Amino acid sequence: MATLIKNGTLITASEIFESDILIDGETIAQIGKNLQHPNVEIVDATSKLIMPGGIDPHVHLDLPMFGTVSSDDHYTGHKAAAFGGTTTVMDFVVLEPEGFKYSVDLWFEKSAKAAIDYSFHMNLTKFDENIAKEIPSLRDLGITTLKVFTAYNGRLRIDDSSIFRAMQIARDNGMLVMAHCENGDVIETLTEQALIAGHTTHEWHALTRPAWGAVDATLRVAGMAAVAGASVYIVHMNVAGEVDMLKYARERGVKVMGETCPQYLFFTIDDLRRPDGAKWICSPPMRTKQDNKRLW
Repeated sequence: MATLIKNGTLITASEIFESDILIDGETIAQIGKNLQHPNVEIVDATSKLIMPGGIDPHVHLDLPMFGTVSSDDHYTGHKAAAFGGTTTVMDFVVLEPEGFKYSVDLWFEKSAKAAIDYSFHMNLTKFDENIAKEIPSLRDLGITTLKVFTAYNGRLRIDDSSIFRAMQIARDNGMLVMAHCENGDVIETLTEQALIAGHTTHEWHALTRPAWGAVDATLRVAGMAAVAGASVYIVHMNVAGEVDMLKYARERGVKVMGETCPQYLFFTIDDLRRPDGAKWICSPPMRTKQDNKRLW
C-alpha cells in the first residue's frame, strides 16, 4: 500500500519548500503539491518538517572493550537513533583471530535484532601479509571501509608502516580508511607517569591524552594519505588544531574528510572536574571552549 504525506515542509540537500510526497513501498514515487492516489494511506504533516533519514557513520553497538561491553546493542541503539531521525547507522566490526569473514558473521548475528538500516566498518587492529591479501575480500561482504588507530598501543594500534600499506590497498580497491588520531606513544608515557605520581582524578584522563597528540596524528595520517593517493576519514575530531590540519591538507589536494561528535561541540575538560566527572570520560577526551568554537 502506498503512503501519501500531505501538507508538509520538505527539506532537501539544496532547498526547503511546501510539498506532498507519495511513497510506493520503500521508494519516493512523486513529489509535488496536491498529489492524489486512489489507494493510499494519508499522513497529515501540516506544520511539520519532512527530511531524509539521517545516516550516522560512527556508532558502537554491543562492543566488547577492555573488560566491558557498550551499553547499547543493535536494538536499543537503533531505537534511539530512530527517535532522533536517524534511519541508518554504521557500526564497527571487531577483528577476531579467526579472520574477516568470521568477524563479520559474528556482527551479523549481533545485529539480527536490528530496528533500522545498518552497515559495518572493519576495525583493522592487526596487520600481516595474510590480512593484506584478504582486505579486498571485505567488499564481497559489503564492507568498503577500514578503521585504523594511532593510539591504544598493544591493543588496537598498528604501526605507521602497516597503516600506509593499508591505505595503498584501500586505494587500489576503492575503499576508504578511517583513522582514530592520537599519539599513542605520548599517551602511554604520560599515563605511566601520572599513575606513579598518584594523579588519578578524572581530569587526568584528558591530561594524559594531550590535544597536541591529536593534531600531530591527524597531520601524520593526512600526510600518509597524500603519499599513498588514498582517501581518509578522520573520526571524532576534538581539537581546533585538527581542523587546521584538515584545512591544510584539503587545500593541498589530499582526499581527507573529518567528523566530530556532539560532546566535542558542547563540553570541555571542566566537565571532567565535576563531582560526577566519571560520566564525562570519553576517548579522545573533551578539550576547551576554544576547541568547541573552532569545531563549530
